[in-house]
Amino acid sequence: MDWKIFVDLIGWIGSIELVLAYLLVSYERIGATTRVYQWLNLTGSILLMANTAYYGAFPSTFVNVIWTLIAIAALYRIIFQVKK
Repeated sequence: MDWKIFVDLIGWIGSIELVLAYLLVSYERIGATTRVYQWLNLTGSILLMANTAYYGAFPSTFVNVIWTLIAIAALYRIIFQVKK
């Protein structure tokens, strides 16, 4: 598989994951403090981070780095039941 096609594919998958997470929370199918929501955010942002970095879209890469860090912190709190 061509590298560009691979990068485009992971970008699309990441986009779908983030939109799906937003849709599920917005329509109250899952909660913002669920593992499913945070995993969708984490994996989606990582995939989009790779895609945007490849294309040199560094403002978008920066946003996805922050999105990834937020998801990691949220998952840590959920998994280890850390209080606010």
